[in-house]
Amino acid sequence: MRVPVSWLTQHLDLGETTGAQELADAFVRIGIEVDEVAPLGQVTGPLVVGRVAEIEELTGFKKPIRFCRVEVGDGDPAERDEDSEDPGRPRTNGIVCGATNFAEGDLVVVALPGAVLPGGFSIAARETYGRTSEGMICSVRELGIGEDHAGILVLPPATAGPGDDATEVLGLDDTVIELTPTPDRGYALSIRGLARELACALDAPFGDPAQVDLPEAEGDAWPVTVEDSEGCSRFVLRRVTGLDAGAPTPWWMRRRLLLAGIRPISLAVDVTNYVMLELGHPLHAFDTGAVQGELVVRRAKAGEKLTTLDETERELDADDIVIADDSGVISLAGTMGGASTEITADSTDVLIEAAHWDPASISRTARRHKLFSEAAKRLERFTDPQLCAAATELAARLLRQYGDGGIRPGRTDEGAPPAHPPVTMPINLPDRVAGVRYERGVTVKRLAQVGCRVTVGTGDDGTALVTAVPPSWRGDLVQAADLVEEVLRLEGYDSIPATVPAAPAGAGLTESQRRRRSVARSLAESGYVEVLPFPFVDPAVWDDFGLPADDPRRRGVTVANPLEADKAQLATSLLPGLLEALQRNTSRGFRDVSLFHVGQVVLPGETIPAMPVLGVDRRPTAEELAALEAAVPAQPSHVAVVLTGERSRSGWWGPGEQAGWADAIEAARTVAAAGRIELEVRAADLLPWHPGRCAELRAEGRTVGHAGELHPKVVEALGLPKRTCAMELDLDAVPFPEGRPAPAVSAYPPVLQDVALVVPDGVPAAELAEVLRSGGGELLENVALFDTYTGDQVGEGKRSLAYKLRFRAPDRTLTVEEASAARDSAVAGAKERFGAALRA
Repeated sequence: MRVPVSWLTQHLDLGETTGAQELADAFVRIGIEVDEVAPLGQVTGPLVVGRVAEIEELTGFKKPIRFCRVEVGDGDPAERDEDSEDPGRPRTNGIVCGATNFAEGDLVVVALPGAVLPGGFSIAARETYGRTSEGMICSVRELGIGEDHAGILVLPPATAGPGDDATEVLGLDDTVIELTPTPDRGYALSIRGLARELACALDAPFGDPAQVDLPEAEGDAWPVTVEDSEGCSRFVLRRVTGLDAGAPTPWWMRRRLLLAGIRPISLAVDVTNYVMLELGHPLHAFDTGAVQGELVVRRAKAGEKLTTLDETERELDADDIVIADDSGVISLAGTMGGASTEITADSTDVLIEAAHWDPASISRTARRHKLFSEAAKRLERFTDPQLCAAATELAARLLRQYGDGGIRPGRTDEGAPPAHPPVTMPINLPDRVAGVRYERGVTVKRLAQVGCRVTVGTGDDGTALVTAVPPSWRGDLVQAADLVEEVLRLEGYDSIPATVPAAPAGAGLTESQRRRRSVARSLAESGYVEVLPFPFVDPAVWDDFGLPADDPRRRGVTVANPLEADKAQLATSLLPGLLEALQRNTSRGFRDVSLFHVGQVVLPGETIPAMPVLGVDRRPTAEELAALEAAVPAQPSHVAVVLTGERSRSGWWGPGEQAGWADAIEAARTVAAAGRIELEVRAADLLPWHPGRCAELRAEGRTVGHAGELHPKVVEALGLPKRTCAMELDLDAVPFPEGRPAPAVSAYPPVLQDVALVVPDGVPAAELAEVLRSGGGELLENVALFDTYTGDQVGEGKRSLAYKLRFRAPDRTLTVEEASAARDSAVAGAKERFGAALRA
């Protein structure tokens, strides 16, 4: 919300030393975010009010061009008669202008030669369109008091005279503060609410602009029936007749609307916008002549439609609250009025409406129809129900004062919202929450400042209690914690000491925390870059992965209020987010990318238990805590990598090495080594991996992940480079080692022997190595595959796998005979298991 300082301080009794920055600091101190403190653009040089005396339309150009004679002050004193007080003819300047929204006799703002407008725009006399232009007629945006640039600024008559200093008339010495109140403080979206907040923060007297004398709700009132009392708890109407439809909005009001970011339209519309900004309660004006019969407040019916003020026909929902007359729906309540009853240039009889609408209903309607109006923004955050009558009365009086209208006797006033219930808390609760001993009486003083009716008493146990009845504009004060927050923020959060609790001796990282850090460090040292992908996924990504309908990974938890509408599920796998990051990097020119992420996934079961709602008046029971735990889905920690391009770079030293499925498996082994365990690798077939290049990762007999090259169809669907590889492993499923044995280092030399075995094509190399390892006994220290071969020499349907075997004894030097015997035992085991034969 944009707030002019001059408007804000009108309702406060502040000293001359309190400037805009002090006000901004006070807002920040009490918890209201300040986005910007922007002084209006300063104008140097002559800036005057001018009266358009003559307009000449220039022809022959592609756009409308006018040459205007503008009165900018008194005439030359040399032309004055010495015996007369007549100043002579007014001084006029010829000015070329392309705007057409003004006429002869209008008051405008003129920057004369020598003036410098905001942004460093210098004005000088110049030749243009065949004429000499001696200045510039200015628009609102060129003067720095708004964004409207559709035409030049036309001042209302009698605002000033030709030659008057426009800097003073426009109030260009003002400052605008842009604020973002938290969503629970709807009252802060008004001058009234913000001024009251400053009064509390600065301990300054506050004058409430809503304090107006209200007439009785009697007389010739317009008939209204409220059928939906839950959606509308109060409905007020005030009627103004005989309005001068062409009456201009006074400059002071137009200026405030412009500085607040609202474009002036007409007197009736400007008055309703002004009252909304000042008091915080939205109003709507109906053209009385277009209203047919009694007004009815109700929910929309099936099939009803409404053409709103933006000329859009909208199909209404049964949840929408509407205002209807005998002709049907005429307004989408609290959101936008209907075009059929719009205030026009000929409207002389208007009905001013103010109502207290159900915030949740207004919020749903605004989002359903995508109508995020200024009115809806305030009403969905709760408005003061006691303001309805005061807001309509203030608007009616402004129309009477500036539009020569007459206020009809009586007022329609239907409904009475319930009062806020009292809230009781220990009087020292704010002290205990903040860890600060406040001065005596601070709690009562601060709660009274925000408008609460406060009483102090004693509980049954002798505890001093304070009972506060929240004011009508504070619908957010419903529990003791809310009252505590009011005391703490008004006393200043900066007064609460920041004390870091001491870490207890002997505590440190848990085993899982140490492993997580070790895994991340090992992958980073291997050349992978850590990223933090978005933790939510679009359910359609599983179609791109080619997952079957019953795949557990499709069973995600849907977020009630997602940050992005198309990504509403909690991720059951880290791969979607990582692959999206990979695609984004490759689309921006990166060709060799290796990424990793360690994070949690959410894996609900086939049925998700309902989450119990617990109160805050007591500690949950063991059964309630167990129900809470049962309703929370499993959230294991996973680690995943994705890679594409060259794993080892090419250069002057030679060609590089393309990343492949083996690199994804090696990343899994790196993770396992960091966790001090060994992985068993087996061939597998699981989407989104390529069926012939996918490995199942097992630890102690359990499947803990998969790695390999992605399926070509998945790569194409996601827009990834060819041969993209990935690995995902469940860290929580990997067991911790039982102990930390010290490494055994033998001082005796090893015996190295090679063996090449011919086996059927379907025998996995890893399983054959495991059989060799078990058959070689304790003397076999290591088995490593170094060559594979298929061809005529080994026969069709077979391949040769060559391994290096390293033998060593811990207590002696092995003989060749002992190593050969161990080798033969290993080969015999392979022959028995797979029918392997030594290659000749």
